[in-house]
Amino acid sequence: MPRTPVKRSAARATVLTVGVYGSSGPAFFAALEEAGADILLDVRTRRAVRGAQYSYANAKRLIAALERRAIAYRHLLELAPGPELLDLQHAVDAREHVAYSQRIALAPQYVKRYLRDVLEPFDFAALAHELRGYRAPVLLCVERSAGACHRGLIAPKLARTLRAKVVDLVPEPFPSA
Repeated sequence: MPRTPVKRSAARATVLTVGVYGSSGPAFFAALEEAGADILLDVRTRRAVRGAQYSYANAKRLIAALERRAIAYRHLLELAPGPELLDLQHAVDAREHVAYSQRIALAPQYVKRYLRDVLEPFDFAALAHELRGYRAPVLLCVERSAGACHRGLIAPKLARTLRAKVVDLVPEPFPSA
């Protein structure tokens, strides 16, 4: 069952971000618990990840695992990039011969369009109001590095609204074979 929000001041200590790629389910959930995450904000377009090693991040399993840990869940589709933006970034990745799961930075044209088309019209004040009872919201997407993902663009704006700092969680990687 999700944790019931507790009364806290408007200022939060932390906005967390986390990705899925490169780590196991146990390492992922350990990172959330160690950071004190109390609500996960899923900003993915599609709430599934390919590969059996990432099945823990598929929506139904993820939500069930979060409930067992008393971490609330919310899907924020309005912060997910649409197909046109995804296609733009994937085309740059293809030109640069970078695998989606290995990207380390977003294309400048993607950043510009995402900021203009998605973040500028988004009502961060309303989201902050909804989050008023939580102390450590965590933004989730798939890329390992926040710098390679739109969550890295969302986090500073949300943190400013909440008067919080940003901490990028990087769960332990898969053990080397």
